[in-house]
Amino acid sequence: MGRPPISRPEIQKFAGALQGKRARKGVFITASRFCETAKEFAANIENKIILIDGQQLAQFMIDFGVGVATDAVYELKRLDSDYFSDT
Repeated sequence: MGRPPISRPEIQKFAGALQGKRARKGVFITASRFCETAKEFAANIENKIILIDGQQLAQFMIDFGVGVATDAVYELKRLDSDYFSDT
């Protein structure tokens, strides 16, 4: 069922690759999810690593219109109180 979660060793390797390039920040994106130990490791190291899991990635795609298409648009109506006003 689904993809296996990303664990701490993968984040450690990524952090090492960042250090190898003298980078202080990085973004790790997966279509899966992250184990708690991976999240804790990323939060507690000197380098800043942003973790984006599949759910966040899908939300970003929807929010910014990347790789998605509009299926339906709904029109919301409200009562126009000025129409019913005597003045």
